Amino acid sequence: MAIEVNGLVKTYGETRAVDGVDLHVAEGEVFALLGPNGAGKSTTVEILEGHRTLTAGTVRVLGMDPETGGRAYRERIGIVLQESAIEKELSVREAIDIYGALYPRRRHTGELIEIVGLEDKADSRIKTLSGGQKRRLELALGIVGDPELIFLDEPTTGFDPSARRQAWTVIDNLRSLGKTILLTTHYMDEAQALSDRVAVIRSGEIVAEGTPDTIGGRDDAATTIGFSLPSGTAPPGMGEVPQESGRFVLAVPEATKVLHRLTSWAIDQGIELGSLTVERPSLEDIYLELAAEDTDG
Repeated sequence: MAIEVNGLVKTYGETRAVDGVDLHVAEGEVFALLGPNGAGKSTTVEILEGHRTLTAGTVRVLGMDPETGGRAYRERIGIVLQESAIEKELSVREAIDIYGALYPRRRHTGELIEIVGLEDKADSRIKTLSGGQKRRLELALGIVGDPELIFLDEPTTGFDPSARRQAWTVIDNLRSLGKTILLTTHYMDEAQALSDRVAVIRSGEIVAEGTPDTIGGRDDAATTIGFSLPSGTAPPGMGEVPQESGRFVLAVPEATKVLHRLTSWAIDQGIELGSLTVERPSLEDIYLELAAEDTDG
């Protein structure tokens, strides 16, 4: 295992920011830790990085204790924060060279520039880069020491859709290098696209864990079928109550059978099922349900 966390607790006075977290991440896995602000996500990651001390429990990352691993530990991990301070007068190539000089084992500058897709900007000053290009440079600096494990903190916050997709390609490139990645993100489509497994943390506790397709029972959840029909028309034997403007919405456990019955009836009647949609609960739907605080007091 790349990361092994058992019974992790972190307290600040009477406040338990992390309350008995168990977490296991395999080597070569992309693992997304999801949770609302204040849930304990950042505290957990900072303990794994060695930036905070734990109160109780055990943590092993790459077989080491982050709290006491020192330089030997830091040389094996890469950290990409939401924001970093890089000298803006440097070129992309110069920044990578300078950061790389700090590591006894490092990847070649040209290779890193290619991995993050900055070949055309290699000799450009950092101050001239777009936000997405700067983020790709930060990714390059995070892996310049050829780390075994990479922490990515909200890697595409503030990106436009095009820049986000470019960043996903970079992260896929890191995956292809065999790196283990621990990702935090507020974008559920990002977690869906990139992660092998996800966990949701709420009030300092892990409340669900699984693949993006199965977490929280997503794979067994009802499918929603929506369609519109002419006024006064309704499919027989289904007991649906149309919404306004003749729109029907059905939540069904066996979508294939219902769709077969529905489309067969529509074809026989010569009726078009207007605006037909078939949707499973999205990862965002499941996440919002899991992350919601209990309201029972």
